[in-house]
Amino acid sequence: MSALEVRRIGLGSDETDYEEMWALQRELHAARVADRRSDVVLFLEHSPVFTAGKRTEGWERPRDGSKVVDIDRGGNITFHGPGQLVGYPIVKLPPHVLVVDYVRRVEEAMIRTVADLGVTCGRVEGRSGVWVAADDRGPERKLGQIGIRVAGGVTMHGLALNACVDMDWFAKIVPCGIADAGVTSLSLELDRTVSTIEVADALEPHLRDLLAWEPYAASPDLAHAAPAATVSYGLSPQL
Repeated sequence: MSALEVRRIGLGSDETDYEEMWALQRELHAARVADRRSDVVLFLEHSPVFTAGKRTEGWERPRDGSKVVDIDRGGNITFHGPGQLVGYPIVKLPPHVLVVDYVRRVEEAMIRTVADLGVTCGRVEGRSGVWVAADDRGPERKLGQIGIRVAGGVTMHGLALNACVDMDWFAKIVPCGIADAGVTSLSLELDRTVSTIEVADALEPHLRDLLAWEPYAASPDLAHAAPAATVSYGLSPQL
């Protein structure tokens, strides 16, 4: 089973409940581990929710009583909600693709997508995800995030790209445990409304290409002046 299915469940006004989609992920993951189905990527948009990975510290969490769902991925706390495209690849890693290699492929798909939409972005050494460089708009800004889990050789959880999400949600937390940088969206960077459907249309071909497991040329990293020692979010086999 090698064909990649891309399933769009909730985009636009059709938001999805996080815990229901987490249950669906577990069901699909178990079926993929057992080779009862092929690889699948879920594209969706969640109702507002904070999710905390295994590395989340108490000081990163919201202090206003907002609900936080503690989950089984690595990484720190983040927000999912309207205006953010979430992608959950549930794929079996071939023997030659290590966990970090897989994360880099997902990052690369996001970087190419953002570039297609007109924003210059890239990786920052020591920091996972997709970033916009510091400029006259502000400091380094995170545009897309990654948080995964690999069990039985199959991935779950995945990526999030900010299309037109309300940035006030991120002010309630320390996103991804990084206190010395900002968060942004494609709409803010492009000064126009960018929908999750537009982002999904741009992302799908890049994910299909990079999850075909062929060699690829990685985009260059952004210049990054801050020392990596200040960063609390990184890669691990349980990202």
